[in-house]
Amino acid sequence: MKIYTKTGDKGTTALFGGTRVPKHHIRIDSYGTVDELNSYIGLIRDQNINAIYKDILIHIQDRLFTVGAILATDPEKAILKNGKERLNIPKISSENIELLEHQMDAMNEDLPQMTHFVLPGGHQTVSFCHIARCVCRRAERLATALNDIESIEPNTLMYLNRLSDYLFVLARKLSFDLQAEEVKWIPEKN
Repeated sequence: MKIYTKTGDKGTTALFGGTRVPKHHIRIDSYGTVDELNSYIGLIRDQNINAIYKDILIHIQDRLFTVGAILATDPEKAILKNGKERLNIPKISSENIELLEHQMDAMNEDLPQMTHFVLPGGHQTVSFCHIARCVCRRAERLATALNDIESIEPNTLMYLNRLSDYLFVLARKLSFDLQAEEVKWIPEKN
């Protein structure tokens, strides 16, 4: 099987279900950003971090492929006229969202209370988490914009929202574990 198909040479691509759209379509931008996020999650996972975090990150990467599949699907092609699903696309479950919440709660137990915003940085691994968090927020913004045009399952949007929170808490926990300095943002006075 060749990687290149030449079908996108004129600036269009196919959604799951066959519909062709311009490569700059918001749906493509949405799942492309989720793919970018997944790559950054892989970069975090490749760092020298606790095996528990790595396992959770692998699970997150799997869920991000699900989010990408959901976003890459033409909603008109996903459901048959009788209401049954035509394409076998996995879903984001409430359990997927709850897992992120439980992980955040567990990490927060070890962390000092947050009293200020924190500046990204302090350690390369922590910085990768902050980059992933920002890409996740961009993916969420694009997905919510797409949702204004064509409805997306609410759990998909909630998962992206919760994932950006998870990445922030993970950044703080890794700062703590790595004994990296967490710099508080204290606005300069004019």
